[in-house]
Amino acid sequence: MTIPSPPIHAGHTAPEVSALHPEGPCFVSHGAPTLALAPGRTGASWRALAAGRARPRAILIVSAHWESPSPMVSAAARPETIHDFGGFPPALYALQYPAPGAPALALRVKSLLDEAGIGCAIDSTRGLDHGAWVPLLSMYPDADVPVTQLSIQPHRDPAWHYRVGQALRPLGAQGVLVLCSGSLTHNLRDVRWQAGEGAVEPYAQAFSDWFATHVQAADVAALLDYRARAPGAERAHPSDEHLLPFHVALGAAQAPAAVRRIDNGFTLGVLAMDAYVFEAEPAPA
Repeated sequence: MTIPSPPIHAGHTAPEVSALHPEGPCFVSHGAPTLALAPGRTGASWRALAAGRARPRAILIVSAHWESPSPMVSAAARPETIHDFGGFPPALYALQYPAPGAPALALRVKSLLDEAGIGCAIDSTRGLDHGAWVPLLSMYPDADVPVTQLSIQPHRDPAWHYRVGQALRPLGAQGVLVLCSGSLTHNLRDVRWQAGEGAVEPYAQAFSDWFATHVQAADVAALLDYRARAPGAERAHPSDEHLLPFHVALGAAQAPAAVRRIDNGFTLGVLAMDAYVFEAEPAPA
């Protein structure tokens, strides 16, 4: 596994995203809901990510904002746009992401997870929360790619979510984008709403740097045990839910895999906006 990334620091300009194979899963840090109104650098990065890949047949999104005791996948034919937040400008609540649902994909996801012994239930009505539609609004603004959503289990550990990702590996070969959405760091108690460009808490920077190093080294064991091994882990993630989608993406990647880190810097002083794009390495000639 290799990461052809530039040096890591808070103010780095996001690298251009080159054309990649369509089957690789992605992890994005979705930040605050207001990115839907002012996407800035992160939105430009998401647009470039989508533009640099073949158009997917459908999208399965794994968001930190749908939690359930065991896996659930939505079979809604027309997923509603869920505004699962409060206290933001009225314009944000007016936004809609009217993408078609993907009921057939939902059945395929259930089958894969059932076959893996993990199990999965169908939710016939669940819509798209902001962890799903905010990045999709930049990536596929026409809302014309069928999409469905899979829940996470916050009481389960990263290894469980890695297993979920492993079960989903066949989807890439079927033209499905597995898009996992969370946050590389996520401590809302430390958010600095007036933080300027490049401002970052040292613990958040240290955690982001450690994570990038261990992804580059393909050190799956360390990434799954990040809470015990990474500097500042307890402060960077008081709870696991916003990093668990990354572990799904890590499991869904074909092995061996190449991975590209997209350094989107930090927002609000503590939220690392990194994205990771996984690709299967070509077979030897």
